[in-house]
Amino acid sequence: MEKIGFIGLGIMGKPMALNLLKAGYPVSVLKKSNAVNDLTDAGARAFETGKELAAASDIVITMLPDSPQVEEVVLSSEGVLVGINSGSLFIDMSTIAPGTARQLYQKFQEKGVEALDAPVSGGQVGAESASLSIMIGGTESAFVRALPIFRVMGKNIVHIGEPGAGQTTKACNQMIVGMTIQAVAEAFTLAGKAGVNLEKMREVLLGGFAQSRILDLHGKRMIEGNFKPGFKIRLHKKDLNIALETGKELGVSLGGTAQAASQMDAAIAQGNAELDHSALFLVLNQEK
Repeated sequence: MEKIGFIGLGIMGKPMALNLLKAGYPVSVLKKSNAVNDLTDAGARAFETGKELAAASDIVITMLPDSPQVEEVVLSSEGVLVGINSGSLFIDMSTIAPGTARQLYQKFQEKGVEALDAPVSGGQVGAESASLSIMIGGTESAFVRALPIFRVMGKNIVHIGEPGAGQTTKACNQMIVGMTIQAVAEAFTLAGKAGVNLEKMREVLLGGFAQSRILDLHGKRMIEGNFKPGFKIRLHKKDLNIALETGKELGVSLGGTAQAASQMDAAIAQGNAELDHSALFLVLNQEK
């Protein structure tokens, strides 16, 4: 089995790497990660630098918060690009700007390395249950090589197209999710102010055309007041910024996305940046 270096052991990266170990893949991680002990206890090797990790791996996967972190891990003097061997494969599963994904693809091509942008959707629950939706940009041959690994981490796996296409698709995903959470938050706030039983309303709406996983899962969170993060508001706001910047580049007006991003700014201003994105509900229900 190909040796995998995995960088980024956060809320989602940690269970993704653990699933690879459970499937029998040799996995390496960075020693500086907060979760390094959990991974080494499960059988992973640990390296000091991305350069060392890449040199010892056939495939390197990154799962990091944003473009700057991915660029630092890849392009620094002790980074992945310095150590990676020709013929290896780089897979970025973070959510970053499509333009950054394309730039990284070109830099890896210069070293004889294929690169895929493969962002995911499904949150912590999807990462833990290996049921993530994975949207991939890059060459067909690189996708075929990576497919067995993707199948360990996800279920809905689609090769979208050329480099950067995965990240563009993820931006669109985050637009839809953000605006839908906002719609559910507004509907539940309106119903609550009108004295409607929210549990019964959610039940009946789930049987109609308004049905969605967001109404199901995040509607339940709103009713219960459970905003423990599965996906943090500050990260979703970052994703909407990517969408808005891409819209500017392509001359596409994204008014609904801008409004959802504004609500996320308000949530962050409330001190709720680290809460689940369903906490947009609190922006509408803050004490006056």
